[in-house]
Amino acid sequence: MDSGGGSSLFPLHRCKTLHLVRHAQGIHNVEGDKNYKAYMSPEYLDAQLTPLGWQQVENLRKHVHASGLFKRIDLVITSPLLRTMQTAVGVFGGEGYTDRMDAVPLMVANAGISDHSAISSLNCPPIVAVELCREHLGVHPCDRRRSISEYQCLFPAIDFSLIESDEDVLWKENIRETKEEVAARGAKFLNWLWTRKEKEIAIVTHSGFLFHTLGAFGNDCHPSVKNEIGKHFANCELRSMVIVDRSMAGSDLSTTNYPGKIPPGLDLPSAAVDGNLEKDA
Repeated sequence: MDSGGGSSLFPLHRCKTLHLVRHAQGIHNVEGDKNYKAYMSPEYLDAQLTPLGWQQVENLRKHVHASGLFKRIDLVITSPLLRTMQTAVGVFGGEGYTDRMDAVPLMVANAGISDHSAISSLNCPPIVAVELCREHLGVHPCDRRRSISEYQCLFPAIDFSLIESDEDVLWKENIRETKEEVAARGAKFLNWLWTRKEKEIAIVTHSGFLFHTLGAFGNDCHPSVKNEIGKHFANCELRSMVIVDRSMAGSDLSTTNYPGKIPPGLDLPSAAVDGNLEKDA
């Protein structure tokens, strides 16, 4: 049943639905897509979204609302870089923000030189920043984050409590993570998801992180399925996938299974009943 051409069956409570999103176009992508060396430029430190990127965000936002996906998401996880957080709040945040005492905004107006209005934290899923899903670490200034204290001023309602260091201690100027290290970090991130109670999670992250993390999957599937899982993400692309707990990493009990025999009574399996009928014949 588990061959490449067959089907697989898993208990529902040992599965999570992940909606994977690559950030919208950042200023570093414009030149970087033409010349890879452009990613080395200090001017792209913690690159923000372009005006085109914000248009991409708005179009994805319309899609997640029109498809009904928005109402199903329990949690949004974002990489703590400017372009991913702008994408996360723009796609999954509330409607336009108006000043009020009982709720801070997800994003203040013009955060990251965006020329974008403030975004409300009301009527939307919680958004939490997690270091494990950051882009390929090291060397490229665009992948270096700012201090968390600075981000907290720009994104007041994002939860940064899972990030241990205010300053970026993971990014190294002269040392770039290997592809294998990125893949290992991605595997650690996916395993960490089983510590969360949420069942349907949106993850806003980066092209390199997604490519190297997902490349480990699909080897037991048809080649077209593996390609669907692992191909490079376009800016602001969303793909929905299911992750399965094969190793009992999670501990959640089923909320839909029902034990039966309530109230209890005699209950012979059908095979035993058929055997008794044959004896009586």
